[in-house]
Amino acid sequence: MFKTILVPTDGSEYAGRAEDVAISLASKYDARIVGVYVIDEKLIYPYDVLEDEGKFILKNLSKKAKEEGVVVDEILVFGDPRKDLITITKRMNSDIVVIGTHGKKGLEKLLLGSVAESILKSVEVPVLLVK
Repeated sequence: MFKTILVPTDGSEYAGRAEDVAISLASKYDARIVGVYVIDEKLIYPYDVLEDEGKFILKNLSKKAKEEGVVVDEILVFGDPRKDLITITKRMNSDIVVIGTHGKKGLEKLLLGSVAESILKSVEVPVLLVK
């Protein structure tokens, strides 16, 4: 049913829950996970800090998945999460997107808050929203 499961992650609590659901689905359906961290071009933090954070978050996802026998392909990109996640979903031939309903808090939430909604409205594959 699902062979490729896309999981956008930002390290938030809700993203972590989405990761866990995706790992469970991948284990059940013998699927692979594509973990994606998009460094938002609108954020004003130093790029190196955001890149290191993204690498750390993706490595944690891979570690959790490996414990369950699930393979994760990691993608770290710089751009607009709302646009780039749609493109990545298509290019990776994803069968489903599993995404947390809420991202980070504060200023980052203002910038990232509509990512799940944008994905839900824009991709042609099923989207599983995780609270």
